[in-house]
This record gives sequence, C-alpha cells and structure tokens, in this order.
Amino acid sequence: MNKNHSPTGQFSHRSPGTVEVVCAMSVYEGDRLEWVETAVASILGQSRPADLFVIVIDGPICASTREFLAKAELQHSSIKLVENPQNVGLAASMNRIIELTLPLQPDYFFRMDSDDISAPERFESQIAFLEANPKVDVLGSFVDEIDEEGNVVGQRNLPTEHHQIMRFMPKRCSLNHPSVAIRYRVWQSGHRYGTDNCNNEDYHLWIDLAVAGFHFANINKTLLHFRCTHGFFNRRGASKAFSEFHARLHAMRSLKRYSLGNLVYALGVLTVRFMPAAVLKLAYRLDRMWLKYSLSKK
Repeated sequence: MNKNHSPTGQFSHRSPGTVEVVCAMSVYEGDRLEWVETAVASILGQSRPADLFVIVIDGPICASTREFLAKAELQHSSIKLVENPQNVGLAASMNRIIELTLPLQPDYFFRMDSDDISAPERFESQIAFLEANPKVDVLGSFVDEIDEEGNVVGQRNLPTEHHQIMRFMPKRCSLNHPSVAIRYRVWQSGHRYGTDNCNNEDYHLWIDLAVAGFHFANINKTLLHFRCTHGFFNRRGASKAFSEFHARLHAMRSLKRYSLGNLVYALGVLTVRFMPAAVLKLAYRLDRMWLKYSLSKK
C-alpha cells in the first residue's frame, strides 16, 4: 500500500498553508471504470491543478476501479484516497473531506462527480472569478449534459447573479452541484452538508447558506460535462420526488418567498415526477427552455 494512502484520512505529510485548492470526489459501487478514469484525468489535466485531490471510496467498489485508484494515488502526489467501510452517501463523504482538510487552511473547495468531466480551464477560470469577486462564496458554472457515449445532449444554464439565484431558489436548485467552487470560509463558519437530506443535500446547503448571508454566482461559461444517462430519469422515483418537494417548501419558508407561482411550480414538478420516464424527460427539457427564456427577459 502507498505510504500516503489514508484509510483514516490523515494527511500528516502536509503542513498548514501548503494547500490552496482541494478537489473532492466520491466513488461508489456500480460506477463505471471508464467514466471514473475520465473524471480523474480531467482533474489531473487542469491548467491550474488541485493541490489535493481527495477521493472517497464510499463502501465496497469493484476490484478494477479500486486497482485504478490505488495506481493513480501512487503515480500522483496530489491524490489521496480515503475509505468508508460502508456506504454513507455523498453528504457524509464530503463532510469527511471538509473535516480532514480544514487544518490545512485551504482557500477553495471544488466538487467533482465520478462520472462527469471538468473542462481543462475549470479551476483556473473559477479561481480567477473568485479573486475578482471577493464577495462571492459559492461559484457554479454552466454545464453541458452528455450521454453515455459522451455526446452533448443538452445544457444547464442557470442564473448568474446572486439576486437572480435567490429569486429562482424556491423553484429549483440554482447551482449545478458538481460544478461548484466553495470558499473554505463557508466551512470555517461551521456549515456542512446535511446528512438527512437524501438526494438533495446540495439544495438544502444552498438554502442554509443563503439564510446565513453567503453570496452565490454562476460563471456564464460551460466548465463541466454532466453525465445524463438513460437511467437518469428512471431512477428519479418517489423518494427523490418528495425530497425535492420538501426542499422547495424549505426554500420558500426559509427565504420568505411563499407565492402562488412557487407553490404551483413545486406541485407541478411533484406530479411530473410520477409520470413515465419519457414524459419526465420531455418535461425536463421544457423546463430548461423555460429557464433560458425567463433569464433572457431579465
């Protein structure tokens, strides 16, 4: 085993002040090896590389993926593997990375998913934006949606300004989670991902941060390719539907943005979630078109 491999997550060979950029990713049982390889390569190929690329192996994974990750850790000093004996989910895994890296006093926390692809200039572009906009605490980007073969099949262009993001928050999660860069001052203030908000931990986090007064933005540039597979719509069942509905109610209540339009939208999305996958896919695309139209009018 690599002497730097950290099943307990101790990065004792690092000293405070030597890490500016942390990238955080989880790998799960069932993740396709070729997608994990592409995701890792996209992070290692950044024009401004991460100082620390922490990958959580969240429970048992296949032998081929484990072998690839172990080899990658040996070959790249920035990669550090952390293992959870059992699957604990994205929120708990991200919180673990936050706790392990906080003593290193980094500046930026970048999210990444194991089936997505980051553009080579992603980190450099987002850091430049954050340095030019010191009030922004959480920065997302536009994303291209890609299918299983890597073909672009759609776009997720979200509101870019803080006031727009706040206005849309009761209707939708207004940041593409795998695209975000978060200043460590957010974590230093004590905020963490909620572990009881299955499937919507990012949405709840944004709401809580908004209430606390943190500022958001989306850079109007496509910096991530988001994997939107055939099963993406099939797996969005009742649990996901009700979780999203409660998240929207939480947003309305916490942000004091109750309105008939927001309530109708939340109920409409809840209803559509129980329709066949083909209908859900169509509604998903129409919703993207509506958002793009709404933003163009503002």
